[in-house]
Amino acid sequence: MPKPLYNSRIVDTYIKLIKRRYSYINIGDLLGFAGMKPYEVADQGHWFTQEQINLFHERLKKLTGNTDIAREAGRFAASPEAIGVMRQYVLGLVGPAKAYDMVGNASTKFTRSSRYESRKIAGNKIEVTVTPNEGVTEEPFQCANRTGFFEAVSMIFNYELPHIDHPECMFAGGDVCRYTISWQKNLSSIWRRGRNITVLLAFVTVFASLFVNKWFALGTVLPVAIVVVLLLTLVAEHLEKTEMKTSLDNLWNSSDQLLDQINMNYNNALMANEVGQAISRQTNIDDILTNVVQILEKRLDYDRGLILLTNREKDRLMFRAGFGYSDEQLGLLKKTAFHLNRPESKGAFVVALREQRPLLINDVNEIEGDLSPRSLAFVNKLGAQSFICCPIVCEDEGLGVLAVDHLKSKRPLLQSDMSLLMGIAPMIGISIRNADLIDARGRQFRSILKVMAASIDARDPLTAGHSEKVTEYALGICTELGLSDEHRELIRVASLLHDYGKIGVPDAILKKNGMLTDDEYEIVKTHSFKTREILEQISFEGIFSKVPEIAGSHHEKLDGSGYPQGLRGKEIPLGARIIAVADFFEAITAKRHYRDPMTIEDAFRLLREEGGKHFDRRLVEALISYYNKSCVGNPHQAVSWN
Repeated sequence: MPKPLYNSRIVDTYIKLIKRRYSYINIGDLLGFAGMKPYEVADQGHWFTQEQINLFHERLKKLTGNTDIAREAGRFAASPEAIGVMRQYVLGLVGPAKAYDMVGNASTKFTRSSRYESRKIAGNKIEVTVTPNEGVTEEPFQCANRTGFFEAVSMIFNYELPHIDHPECMFAGGDVCRYTISWQKNLSSIWRRGRNITVLLAFVTVFASLFVNKWFALGTVLPVAIVVVLLLTLVAEHLEKTEMKTSLDNLWNSSDQLLDQINMNYNNALMANEVGQAISRQTNIDDILTNVVQILEKRLDYDRGLILLTNREKDRLMFRAGFGYSDEQLGLLKKTAFHLNRPESKGAFVVALREQRPLLINDVNEIEGDLSPRSLAFVNKLGAQSFICCPIVCEDEGLGVLAVDHLKSKRPLLQSDMSLLMGIAPMIGISIRNADLIDARGRQFRSILKVMAASIDARDPLTAGHSEKVTEYALGICTELGLSDEHRELIRVASLLHDYGKIGVPDAILKKNGMLTDDEYEIVKTHSFKTREILEQISFEGIFSKVPEIAGSHHEKLDGSGYPQGLRGKEIPLGARIIAVADFFEAITAKRHYRDPMTIEDAFRLLREEGGKHFDRRLVEALISYYNKSCVGNPHQAVSWN
């Protein structure tokens, strides 16, 4: 695979030159010919291969008809339009001597194809040697580009073009490219040199005049000499300070740029960490997505963002979360589905997911011809100007799309922006997959519980649905008490399985018409112990480990007269006390073989009579409150108590 060798800033200088002097050239076509993307050129962290650079230069030379375009581009680096390319590495230095001396370090920011070494020959003369790295084959135009760049270093300090000798060239049989660069000294140096010469001449003049006329020498020649020397010194120092100030100002600008980059990197690192922490704590997909978009909105410099996920059938992309959109736009997104089963679909979201590759568009006008009328109308309604969309993939399966956009081009979107989002997208994908797996396990767990509960209730048509009704009432009590979702789920599971021990009670007793004998009743009572015994064989984990104890204690009573252990008061788990109230209420209001159902009014009255002895009064009132609220649609069922 070809190695990336040349930083995008080199190509960016060419692009600025083209816009300035060759505006008739279609830059998009030129970059496309070389396999380059506009956002790659704009991204200072992107690197191109030798092949891409060769194609770019070949095409540009043909389009401009300028065989020396490479040197012109190198020299153009000193122009105001392109000054940003060199500012960070050149203008922060005191002068060209230091800039050329540091060329070896600076070159690594632009190229990985060669090693640059500099050797100082004089105060205004330096030798630069360029040695190609192993396995790299440069082209002659790159030598010309270097020459232009070396010329630009002097020009950037407002110097004239330097004199460059090229005694050895790798494209003329040499092993390396060797450049000898000399330039005129800066203005402050010239004035300092003039001052030094003046001091010497003044000394000689004063000394000689002493022999001619002592008083004239001391009274006139010496003061004039001192004034001239002071003036020359002031001018030299003023020029030196001006040059130094310019250098410091540019160094300050470079520091600001570096600080901005550091802050951006720090912000991105914080964001990735926050995303990782936020989604690791969530097991619900909606909670995961809500947390992610909140962090993206807080940390990223984008106007808007959204997450689309595939539906269960994998044939559509649906909006799931977003930020920065108006209510009208959110309404449009929620009503819009992007079809994945239509080969002719060319929308950016569909293409990104189908081909599992990111897309970066800095101007939606560039892709108008690739969009269907429907997609184009959708883009126009949202008002997007530039956007990035990244596929959310886990184990080679496309799960959705993460997208961000700008309403107007406040800054170009870069390769680094896309890379950052592509780093976040897999994290989202893994979390979604884990949430799906947890949800699937939960559905499986719940279905097993229902089957287990139904297997007991189904033994007798009269008791069919008993466990589910008890669960409904128990959860109603939980709602009135304001219990947490975790406790509600524990009580839901225990309620569904509270009678599972009846699997050991014979049908003759369970379905008997009429009252049970004392012996038969003792057999029925064993179901509580058997429920706990059977459920303890199941590997309930976490909070669910309390299910066997709660389910097996639902016939305990506050006064200790219950079974199987005769527990009293708070010795009975809260969940068991809740199920006891719900179970009793459901049993007395449902038909049984030996009696008809009790009215709701009588059932409530009986529950209250048993409050404090058999049942927890607070839980009895919670059940009554829940029942009346749940029967608002059936007023004749609601019961009012004064």
